[in-house]
Amino acid sequence: MPVEPPDGRATHNPALMTAPTHPPDSSDQPLSSNIGQAVEAVQKVAGEQTLPTRVALLRGRTSLAVAGVAFVGFVGVFVLVKANRSEALDVAITIRLQTRQHRSLALLMEVVSWPGFPPQSRVIPPALMAAMWLMRFRVEAVFQLLAWGTGGLSSVLKGMMKRPRPLPEQVRIVIAPLGGSSFPSGHVITYVGTYGFLAYLIHSLIRPRNVRRPVVAGLVGMLALVGPSRIYQGHHWPTDVAASYLLGLSYFIALTTLYRRARARWPGPERGLFRAWFR
Repeated sequence: MPVEPPDGRATHNPALMTAPTHPPDSSDQPLSSNIGQAVEAVQKVAGEQTLPTRVALLRGRTSLAVAGVAFVGFVGVFVLVKANRSEALDVAITIRLQTRQHRSLALLMEVVSWPGFPPQSRVIPPALMAAMWLMRFRVEAVFQLLAWGTGGLSSVLKGMMKRPRPLPEQVRIVIAPLGGSSFPSGHVITYVGTYGFLAYLIHSLIRPRNVRRPVVAGLVGMLALVGPSRIYQGHHWPTDVAASYLLGLSYFIALTTLYRRARARWPGPERGLFRAWFR
């Protein structure tokens, strides 16, 4: 605005000529800066929701260590049985367990053992694999087949050990279609492999808790009871069952470790109608 000085010359006020200042607009910031902030936010959330690499590796090593200890335990039982040093202990434990006579307990032991007898033992596992394959869980179907491989491992060990089964003169025996030697328990080692891995898959893949939790609990309960059922029915010695649990556990841990690596390499496809049910 012109200002008239005393000498009559026009001039301008510098204060009035200064351009107004505005706070910086976020839209004026470089795009790379906004992307960097977004990446930092995602990294922060990921860091809060996942385990540190050191802890994750430690957990993996811990599971492999458990598998190693279980396998060493199996070898110890194998040597003990091979040297005929376990008969007295086996008979004592079996008689003590069989003294608990109750109709409901006997029925429970029979139901738990039922899936392990033929022909259902040769139908249920392939049916599970076929269902996985049809639902496009191809990697899971292949690993379920490998889990069922514990049955073949049992047959090999039975041929090596050739241990006689319990006799009626020693313990009470429930009549059943039995074959092969007593060591190891084919029921136990096959259950740990087949139904143990199935429980692992359901726990890992099924989304609804009201479906996942009861199914996993039922499978784990079956795994826990199948061993005592084999002793209670007089079909196996306690050392047969213990060795089968130990070897089955080491096999299970090794198999789940390989499965996680395979799943990381070959991510699963969309499941269509089943997408809402599976993770």
